[in-house]
Amino acid sequence: MEISGKIIVVLPEQGGTSKSGNEWKKQEYVLETQEQYPKKVCFQLFGADKIAQAAIQTGEELTVHFDIDSREYQGRWFTNINAWKIERSSAATPVTDTPERYAPAVSAPDFPPPNEKDDMPF
Repeated sequence: MEISGKIIVVLPEQGGTSKSGNEWKKQEYVLETQEQYPKKVCFQLFGADKIAQAAIQTGEELTVHFDIDSREYQGRWFTNINAWKIERSSAATPVTDTPERYAPAVSAPDFPPPNEKDDMPF
């Protein structure tokens, strides 16, 4: 399966040690689709080498190939979306959150000097 969209959140890397003593790492990302009704999908990359190789950043346009896996634990079901391939859009570049990005270019109106008489009726 695959999904395309923009990365809106990069969650902190998580890690630990398995019962067999092996170290593990995973990182989760939230992708928002670019549809009429956008959907948000949280997927994960498992393995320090895959995380470093992907180097996903907020604002990137990606196509994510993934598998869905569900498992039961103490009577509850949990679902993971595990990415196995990441493709970057050739036109997309990471977006940095700067104030200039959000501030529209506004010019001040030309007001007459305070001593000049204006012809406004009020």
